[in-house]
Amino acid sequence: MAVGLGPLPEFFPVAGLRIGIASAGIKKPGRKDVVVFELAAGSRVAGIFTRNQFCAAPVTLCRKHLSSGAPRYLLINTGNANAGTGDRGLIDARACCAALAEAAGVTETEVLPFSTGVIGEPLPVNKIVPVLPDALSALADNNWADAARGIMTTDTLPKGATRQLELDGRLVTISGISKGAGMIRPNMATMLGFIATDAPIAPAVLQSLASELGEVSFNRITIDGDTSTNDACMLMATGAAGGDEIGPNSPCLPALTDALREIYMTLAHAIVRDGEGATKFITIDVSGAATHAEALDVAYTVAHSPLVKTALYASDPNWGRILAAVGRAGVPDLDLRALTLTLNDVCLVRDGGRAPDYSEEKGQAVMDQAEITLGVHLNRGTVRERVWTCDFSHDYVTINAEYRT
Repeated sequence: MAVGLGPLPEFFPVAGLRIGIASAGIKKPGRKDVVVFELAAGSRVAGIFTRNQFCAAPVTLCRKHLSSGAPRYLLINTGNANAGTGDRGLIDARACCAALAEAAGVTETEVLPFSTGVIGEPLPVNKIVPVLPDALSALADNNWADAARGIMTTDTLPKGATRQLELDGRLVTISGISKGAGMIRPNMATMLGFIATDAPIAPAVLQSLASELGEVSFNRITIDGDTSTNDACMLMATGAAGGDEIGPNSPCLPALTDALREIYMTLAHAIVRDGEGATKFITIDVSGAATHAEALDVAYTVAHSPLVKTALYASDPNWGRILAAVGRAGVPDLDLRALTLTLNDVCLVRDGGRAPDYSEEKGQAVMDQAEITLGVHLNRGTVRERVWTCDFSHDYVTINAEYRT
């Protein structure tokens, strides 16, 4: 059950980019599970990847190819992660890149591979390679919606965002898609994100934007605390909108950054809203911290607590579970009398104990809602951090228990 996640928008095509989709039947016969992005010559690509040391073969190869030059194609498959596959995984990933490169008339290093799905099973190269010509023949600038559906795994709904803005008198487009619903933990997650713009962005600025925006969006979401082996989030700039290159001192960079941030946030939040079995979308808002690390330690400890997450599912205002999570977050010399806990605008804890004006009825009224902000004010400094998560339901256990069956 996706929380507040509506249908896909009508995507604005990004000039200089086309998308093709094909069906390899990797996990389910007839399903469109192979997606190809084609970038115009001269396009630039930057990205961030999983920090899981047991990263998948396509992540290793993608990093290598990205450092080799200017990518022209992105190749994505769902249904198989090509992780935990040893040397064969790299051989298979290279084989798929080489096949697409040959069919498209580019070099192998100009193809970036991405995979998502079951870990530990060999990549079915014999299914993927034969359908690559189909994906190339399907290339079009209006295939964003099909691509959003084509990269799904346990997602219940496709995820996308799009917008246009004017920069220096030119219309600029940004469109993006993401996937993910479980095995989600910052430092990326088992998620993929692909955001493209036709703005002419300088390479160093593009990488800076990919890193900084990814850090405050995709690296601030968590479903279950599990960092995956395959995650990647790529930012592509074709430059087809024309105009001067956008460098670090360009007057239009702030407006472009704000627009990109909006897309990144929408796509990241969509993953939480579609968390496996999720019934609630939760913002953990920690303020008054002394450091960013301290604020994030508190936010993640609360967000990852099974007791807190199950109470949220039950709509139970059991604030003792929240207080206990804050208390074990490792904040040195935490002053409980200075701390306040809130659910939306209802104060739960003040002056070291239950707030005098709190009532179960007030707490229940908030917990019955589908979207909740859980506020923790530490009163130790001026730092504020937000993390987004969801509840744990019976369906989360069922989905993951039956994932391979």
